[in-house]
Parts: sequence; structure tokens; C-alpha cells
Amino acid sequence: MSDDPAVRAELRARIDTRRAGITAFLHDVRPRRNRLTNISIVSSALAAVLVAGPAVGGLAFTNSVKEELSIATAAGVWRPLCVAALIVSLVSVISANLSKSQDLAARVTAAEVCNTELEGVATSLQFGHLTVEEAAEQYHQSVSKIPFVEDLSDKPRTFEQT
Repeated sequence: MSDDPAVRAELRARIDTRRAGITAFLHDVRPRRNRLTNISIVSSALAAVLVAGPAVGGLAFTNSVKEELSIATAAGVWRPLCVAALIVSLVSVISANLSKSQDLAARVTAAEVCNTELEGVATSLQFGHLTVEEAAEQYHQSVSKIPFVEDLSDKPRTFEQT
């Protein structure tokens, strides 16, 4: 592979384009990962709170609430609480499993690591610490770890062999 400045600049541009794709991916996926995690945490805590009164307070709790709210039976107190707990528990399970099934945490980590590796390759390439051939090899090793991240380049680039 040629080590001329034009090929070096072309590889540097390809690295920059790939890093832009990684940045766009992280910009999209990090909030989704965080949202699903937060929904799962809050929902599971809310489910626990909803069943805590009847579970801990027992009959005294349900009778107290029944009298305070003028509800005819104790079941009118604990049934709605249990249904609400069931619903938020399902929301918690669904959000946790969506995050897990999409493997968002691992994908974000892999993209962040690749972005850092590519920054190192670009810097080494820029300051002449790597040949174009070595840099291209490191580039391919890094991007092979993130096949789920789209390349933002307008057209495929090729490196000429000499």
C-alpha cells in the first residue's frame, strides 16, 4: 500500500467519516439505553411501593384506607393497588428486556471503544507513527467490532495498492 500523502489523507478522511457515524450512533442509542434503564428502575420501585401498604400494613392498612376513602370493602383498597403494581411491573420487565434484547449496553460500549481506537489510529497516522498499511489494518480491526454502526460516507472509498 502506498504511503504517499494523498492516500494517507484519504484514510484519515475515512476514519473521520467512520467516527462521525459512531458519534451519530451514540447520540441516538445512549438516550434510548438510559431511558429504558430508568423506566425499568422507576417502574420496579413503583410496583414495590404499590404493594408495600397492603403487604406490610395488612388488614390494619386496608381497613384504615377503606374508612378514610369511604370504600365499601377492603378488596376495594388492595385490588386496585395490586392491578397498578402488576401494570408497572410489566412495564419494568418489558423495558428491561427490550434493552437486553437489543444489547444496547454492549453496543454503546463497543462503539465507544472503537471510537477511541480510531482516534488513536488517526493521531498516529497524522503524526507519522504508523504507515498507511498499518493504519488501514488497525482501522479494519476496530470497525469489525461494530458492524451495527452505519458508515456515513457518501460513497465507498478504496485505497490503492502500489
